Amino acid sequence: MPFTTYIIYSQTLDRYYIGCTENIEERLERHIKGNGSTYTKKVKDWVLKWQRNFETRSEAVSFELLIKKKKSRKYIEYLISLEIKE
Repeated sequence: MPFTTYIIYSQTLDRYYIGCTENIEERLERHIKGNGSTYTKKVKDWVLKWQRNFETRSEAVSFELLIKKKKSRKYIEYLISLEIKE
C-alpha cells in the first residue's frame, strides 16, 4: 500500500493542514470527525485539496517536511494548482 502526503483545507479557519498517512480515506474521515490532530479537531469542514503517493513512509514524511519547512501558503497553493488529486 502506498504512503500519501496530503493537504487539506478548512474554509472556516481559512487554513491548510499538511500530513502523511498510509490510508488517506480513513485519515480524512478522522480529521472531519474531530479525531485527527489537535490542530484539525477545532472544525469539521476539512476538504482534501492535494495528495501525492510514495512507495515508502520515509519518502512521504520527507515530502511532508519539505512542504512544512517552506512555511509558505503560496507554495501550498502552487502545489494544489499544479496537480490533480491522484
